[in-house]
Amino acid sequence: MKKNKKKGKKRKLNKKRLFIFLIILLLLVLFFYKLFNVNIKNIYISGNNYLTDQEIIDIAKLEDYPKSINNLSYTIEKRLEDNLYILSAKVIKKGFIDKVYIDIKENYPLFFYQVENKIVLYNGDMTNDKFTVPTVINQIPNTIYSEFLENLRKIDIDVLNRMSEIEYKPTDVDAERFFILMTDGNYVYINLDKFLSINKYVSIIKSFDNKKGILYLDSGEYFDIFDE
Repeated sequence: MKKNKKKGKKRKLNKKRLFIFLIILLLLVLFFYKLFNVNIKNIYISGNNYLTDQEIIDIAKLEDYPKSINNLSYTIEKRLEDNLYILSAKVIKKGFIDKVYIDIKENYPLFFYQVENKIVLYNGDMTNDKFTVPTVINQIPNTIYSEFLENLRKIDIDVLNRMSEIEYKPTDVDAERFFILMTDGNYVYINLDKFLSINKYVSIIKSFDNKKGILYLDSGEYFDIFDE
């Protein structure tokens, strides 16, 4: 008996599909080649007051505008957050990953603590580096120090920069009282309960035609003008 032999059908090569596949493959190769060879072109920085843009770029190791693929956002953030003066960093890449946006929160200096001979930073750490900041000239009790530090963190930087010296100066009725010498020559008395009211310092002084005197923020906003 003869067996029926089935003949296999030959499939014709679909040239159109092959052409489309090769085009897509070529585009993917070109895309990844370009991706792996893109250099960072623009760096945008926000959130810094004490550190300069160039210092942040150097800390992030982007000073030579290296290949973007070798400097992932997470890697850049880690480099920045390893620095003593940076609390946190957020890095986003835009464009064809050639634009880097860096937003940081600084661990900026708050004051020079004279009894320790050190600069106190936002997070409470101390450093021997030098900064132009207010000087706390005497010892603050441990029971008050942490609250004092927390209040100082909430002071606007432009107001903080107007402070020259801070003295812990309690009275029999107020153990949380401070005396502040301002860079413009005014004096301020304040306590921890009213500490944030010093953020209104500029507007208060302007309302007295920028005259010199003693501002009592520990008891309202009374301003005693110096005799002219």
